[in-house]
Amino acid sequence: MLSFILRRVVIAIPTIILISIFVFTLQKLLPGDPVLAMAGEERDPQVLEFLREKYRLNDPIPVQYLTWIGKALTGDLGISLRTNQPVLELIGQKLPVTIQLATMAMVFAMLIGIPAGIFSAVKKGTVIDYIANVVALSGLSIPNFWLGIMLILLVSVKWKLLPASGYVPLSEDPIRSITVMIMPAFVLGTALAATLMRHTRSAMLSVLSSDYVRTARAKGLVERQVILKHAFRNALTPIVTLTALLFGELIAGAVLTEQIFTIPGFGKLVVDAVFNRDYAVVQGIVLVTAVGFIFMNLLADVAYVLLNPRLRKQ
Repeated sequence: MLSFILRRVVIAIPTIILISIFVFTLQKLLPGDPVLAMAGEERDPQVLEFLREKYRLNDPIPVQYLTWIGKALTGDLGISLRTNQPVLELIGQKLPVTIQLATMAMVFAMLIGIPAGIFSAVKKGTVIDYIANVVALSGLSIPNFWLGIMLILLVSVKWKLLPASGYVPLSEDPIRSITVMIMPAFVLGTALAATLMRHTRSAMLSVLSSDYVRTARAKGLVERQVILKHAFRNALTPIVTLTALLFGELIAGAVLTEQIFTIPGFGKLVVDAVFNRDYAVVQGIVLVTAVGFIFMNLLADVAYVLLNPRLRKQ
């Protein structure tokens, strides 16, 4: 197992390097000059030159990249051009917020999508199967921003059941924090639930037609035991892999939902950084997100091996 993990880590290193080069280069191609935004309205030429020298913006782009990636390897992702804070400190403040949102969204997705996929596969061709597929298609089709706005209007404004927006740290007030996060997590979780449902249904249909399931039924086992112990257990491998990858996508892709519900996570941070031409923050966020996504992919590979005895033997 250790050698397997080491092989995956070695494969991940070139991927991270290519991503860092890609992001750094594209960031430099964006229109606008961050120094002009920092200098204010006066834009004294001496001040502009001082800022460019301070942040080494006069160096050739390859030199700037090597300097940045060299510091990143030591944990230094640079300083924000707008707030003058270390980028790693900013990420440390916002990342727990997005992780909490992504975790709650994934819980909603699993509670809705996996049972629906199992029922749909077991009841293939029945009304339950058609209803589950219609709901899944609706979950994939409805835009997150529209669903979020509708939930705010109905649940918060009209019924006054949940807060419309904002954020409370989990360490400060756990109950209030979870209450505030329920609606945005549900909005993100619905689309993922639809994806999980369709993959769970596909995996279960493949397993239910296998020989060992027919053998289990021939032995007289209870149908519930056949489905959960024999069929679902063997269908878990692609589901676990997909769940890990979807969680990585959640961390990277919760931008719009965080904006709608005014959640101070990665979404607001990256939007502000892009508009302000805050190169260091954008590069740091993308690099951390890429590493996190690769880490989730590694966890998915490990889970795949743990769930599949044949791969462990290999």
